[in-house]
Amino acid sequence: MDTTRPHCVTIVGLSVCLAAGFLLSILSCALYGNWWPLLVVFTYALAPLPNAIFGRYVSMDPLADVSSSVADFGRFLTSMLVVSGFGLPVVLAHAGIITFMAMAMSITGGVLVYGTIIVYSTLFREQSEF
Repeated sequence: MDTTRPHCVTIVGLSVCLAAGFLLSILSCALYGNWWPLLVVFTYALAPLPNAIFGRYVSMDPLADVSSSVADFGRFLTSMLVVSGFGLPVVLAHAGIITFMAMAMSITGGVLVYGTIIVYSTLFREQSEF
């Protein structure tokens, strides 16, 4: 039985979701002639970096009761970037800089991009053998 087939289908599905998320974000700028929602795309690229950088400071022992402040700081930075990715279009729409539809498309694109990142990281996480 070919074990690479389910991974290929998963990767193709995730790439389609990621492309649709970026497409919605770009269309929220292009259709309404305002490029301010493009700032949200930068938070997409920056959001996983703190977890990737500071994630190796986490203890691999599940019974260890030690909390690493460096890893917690990385999680804090990641959550700050994710919240700003959702909050920035709302603030821009409230200020009248972008339209409501541009805000909705940008937030929907954000949900697709962040959801893809979360699903990819949970599906392809290395399992530790005991």
